[in-house]
Amino acid sequence: MCTVVIDAADAASVRLLAVRDEDPQREWDELGAWWPDRHPGVIGIRDRRAGGAWLAANPAEGRLAVLLNRADVLDLPADLALSRGSLALESVMGRSPAAPERMHGFNLLEVRPEGSRVLSWDGASLRETTIEPGTHMIAHDDLDDAGTPRIASWLPEFRALGPTSASTDWRADWVRMLAASAALPPEDDRAIIRDNRPHGYPTQSLLYCTADVSAAGIDVDYHALPTPAHWSAPDA
Repeated sequence: MCTVVIDAADAASVRLLAVRDEDPQREWDELGAWWPDRHPGVIGIRDRRAGGAWLAANPAEGRLAVLLNRADVLDLPADLALSRGSLALESVMGRSPAAPERMHGFNLLEVRPEGSRVLSWDGASLRETTIEPGTHMIAHDDLDDAGTPRIASWLPEFRALGPTSASTDWRADWVRMLAASAALPPEDDRAIIRDNRPHGYPTQSLLYCTADVSAAGIDVDYHALPTPAHWSAPDA
């Protein structure tokens, strides 16, 4: 139930804010080059249990990917499911998924030199959604899905800030908006900083990243929340 806000100026200029929801008992490693042999030059946030990544970037190739969970339309037993953690790593090496039938549902956000898109797998079919210029938001449903309460509540607010290219400090503007959203209780369906346990999931918001992808390279900032599902300012 992660959340991503993305502003695409054009194919070569994308900025995003990504919030990760995961079980706090599932340990991770902060942003780093954890895969020098299989994925040289790639940086990302590593899941210690399966060894994959939630967010990965390949600065040399101008590629970045973020993985979000999505509901399945078909039942796939957990013991038969392959880990989705390889998707972001393979994506930034230029190898996008085709039809991974033995994976649970996902939304894979791909930022690429040829343009950004979302690949959505629901257990039955793989769909592609092109990200057009402008500000967009995605969680566990479709891009800009007004049926997702946090998107309905906060996408208009992010859009009201205007394009990030017009801001003198877009990261600060977006983080302030994230802080404003945290005034909601974390179990509220409209919340971005979340506690999903009341909804039947063990996941809570654990960290967020901002990223700037341009012809000049990729710049990713990483911030862990000191307490799961509770906002804390970056300098707190």
